[in-house]
Amino acid sequence: MIIDLRSDTLTRPTPDMLAAMMQAKVGDDVFGEDPTVNELQEKAAKIFGMEAALYCASGTMTNQIGIRVNTLPQDEVICDKLSHIYLYEGGGMFANSHVSAKLLDGKRGIITPAQILDNINPDDVHFPVSKLVSLENTCNKGGGSYYTLAEIAEISAVCKANNLRLHLDGARVFNAFEETKEDPKEYGKYFDTISVCLSKGLGAPVGSLLLGKKETIYHARRVRKMFGGGMRQAGFLAAAGIYALENNITRLKKDHIRAKQIEQVLVNHVFIEEVIPVMTNIIIFKPNAKQKTQPQLMALLAEKGIKVAAFGKEYIRMVTHLDITDEMMSYLLDTLAKLGK
Repeated sequence: MIIDLRSDTLTRPTPDMLAAMMQAKVGDDVFGEDPTVNELQEKAAKIFGMEAALYCASGTMTNQIGIRVNTLPQDEVICDKLSHIYLYEGGGMFANSHVSAKLLDGKRGIITPAQILDNINPDDVHFPVSKLVSLENTCNKGGGSYYTLAEIAEISAVCKANNLRLHLDGARVFNAFEETKEDPKEYGKYFDTISVCLSKGLGAPVGSLLLGKKETIYHARRVRKMFGGGMRQAGFLAAAGIYALENNITRLKKDHIRAKQIEQVLVNHVFIEEVIPVMTNIIIFKPNAKQKTQPQLMALLAEKGIKVAAFGKEYIRMVTHLDITDEMMSYLLDTLAKLGK
């Protein structure tokens, strides 16, 4: 038995999702003529109370387009130092949009209105122009930490008062909703652009959406074309996204419950020095190097058919997802409990 917990990007389409993909009506999306892509875009925009949406190949693409349409060269993006847009998108904000980053030291990736206010540059030719604030919900490097709507509203107020635009990297935003029970429609009141990923916990094989005002998404479509993101008969993929939005949101809570079960086994384990408190579906822990180093523990788990990801030089990450069965969970929890005995 192989249990792959390296990421929730590893999910594969279920038979019902595959059936929906095979039945999709398609056209040429670059011409705006793919009916299934159009349906997905309209559905996603409606869910978040936004005017329009654009289907793209990845969350990195939607984030990078979001940065591009909200900034000009020599502007600055304010974000947490753990942000995916800074750490894991290949230097894209610098290469694609010619903007710099002001990195804040938030709590597990969560920044505050006061931090943002303290880091807005003065109107001085020596400094880049503070233009965009980017939040990540949930925060990957923060171990699945998330913002509440009240926190977002306060940050939005600071942005509006200081002529800053607000972008959301919502790679796992539906995981946050499963914990906060907040209405996604409220997000449309606060963000200029929202990136939503379909290929993580929601289980679609490919794709993310960028949401915003109609004129913003019109601009985004031009940027997507320049980035090489026109996918032609993308309706076969978009159908998976529609299925995911209609069927796979509420089941995310099951992933969170399983992540907490794993946390409970690890928290007092002789091999584990630290477990970052689990908030959603991400488990990050640090091995006790006196017992097992990170590489040694990863190798031991691999021998038992459990794949995990290195998270920096000391930590290990596990992510629960819909491809993990009850049988796998029983084996995983039992194996983890027996390690070293």
